Amino acid sequence: MVRSLGALGLLPLVLSLPAPQMHYGENSGPVGGVSPPIPTVTAASGSLYGDAKLLGGNAERPPASGGDSANVPNPELVNGQEEPADLGLFLDFNSVDVPQPIRGSKGNTDPGPRTYEYEKLNPDLFAPPDSDQGDVPNSMWPMGLSHVKQGVGERSGWSRQQNQKVLPVADTMAAVDMRLAPHAYRELHWHTAGEWALMLKGSVRVAAINEDGQSFIDDVTAGDVWFFPPGVPHSIQALDEGCEFLLVFDDGEFSEDETFLASEVFMRNPKAVMAKNLQVDVSAFKDIPKKELFIFNGTPAPADIEKQNITSKAGSLSGGPGSYTYHWSKQEPFTTEGGTVKILDPTTFPVASMFSSALVTLQPGAMREIHWHSTSDEWNYFLQGSARITVFAAPSAARTFDYTAGDVGYIEAANCHYVENTGDEDVIFLEVLQAPKFTDISLSQWLALTPKQVIKDTLNLTDEVIDAQPKEKSLIKPGNTNMTSLDFTGKKSS
Repeated sequence: MVRSLGALGLLPLVLSLPAPQMHYGENSGPVGGVSPPIPTVTAASGSLYGDAKLLGGNAERPPASGGDSANVPNPELVNGQEEPADLGLFLDFNSVDVPQPIRGSKGNTDPGPRTYEYEKLNPDLFAPPDSDQGDVPNSMWPMGLSHVKQGVGERSGWSRQQNQKVLPVADTMAAVDMRLAPHAYRELHWHTAGEWALMLKGSVRVAAINEDGQSFIDDVTAGDVWFFPPGVPHSIQALDEGCEFLLVFDDGEFSEDETFLASEVFMRNPKAVMAKNLQVDVSAFKDIPKKELFIFNGTPAPADIEKQNITSKAGSLSGGPGSYTYHWSKQEPFTTEGGTVKILDPTTFPVASMFSSALVTLQPGAMREIHWHSTSDEWNYFLQGSARITVFAAPSAARTFDYTAGDVGYIEAANCHYVENTGDEDVIFLEVLQAPKFTDISLSQWLALTPKQVIKDTLNLTDEVIDAQPKEKSLIKPGNTNMTSLDFTGKKSS
């Protein structure tokens, strides 16, 4: 590249251009005793170290006033930021250039160093509600910070993962976000963990066999689910439009780099042994891959899936309780005020015996009601929109986290939490449990079904508040789309 530019006489021009600089919004000017920009020099000078004259007691003391200042003149505050901190209103820091970590009478300005974009994405960490207290494990990981592993074929695809190495609290589940180009494959493989998948975009053809020699093949599209138990070998090939899918594994330490690959089976066994096992001549292996294929381009799958439907005497798994796919996209959601919910668990998808999931849509201002799961951790993935979750951990710790599309959430079993839409578009998110049935405990329902005297003696709530609680789970609570309004119900004023 450099030689070709030089031949065109463009090299001096290219070298003279300023280096590319990405701007994420950050403070500038003097900081830490350095005043940028520093002068450019052509020769080194000065010393790396100072001397004893700079020790406290020897050096001249800085002035008590009139020196370097941490004051922030004219700080911009957003709607709701001056309301009492215990209200915990959502703060839209995108409405100002320089957010400040202030809530009501709490906090103060931040003169830096800072990168404003982080704070705009995480307003409840930067200016937390007064209800936050103590130490709660980090419950959020953005897939955008995960390392991307590229496929081996030309623009064949990629994957990125979340496991305990990046989100230590997530000890029961891990995930992989994977992209395949049209007709590309995720190489033939199997895992020690169970693999549950939600199709996000496009369509794929999956194929597998079980221990009894029963085969399976099916096409799934956006919104559909598959599950392969540990040890079951399978293939995944994108159809004509390519695809992206989310894989959830029942092991927090799972790593995509520890997958059992077909190419490695052939590379890690003596050729003489492979020839004996497959009853062919050794020459049959002259073109086997020299390294893992991982994700690679392939030839188009036939439109007629029956051309690839191969069975033994054991037959096929299709259509029975052992089926590895579920066409969740065709399930009509439960619709209620504020959003929709679809549940998929072993009662309808038996092969995924410990995967229970809900796909939830929240309208602006609405929230997934305050709840907890009695026996399982909850793994979340945000497909669209922005939301926040407060995690309450016994006896008195709480922390509020903010999420946008592509973020992973994780809440440990029994920890109380909600999911609140904080944006102006629908939030779509996935809840996954390691449980034989999707269940939760609703705070509202608990209050409604507990003797009223007990509630009044414990919480000093009025009859009006207690009587307003539903005896059936709401799942979703509607709310005012104006997140700084003190009318939290979203009901019109009379």
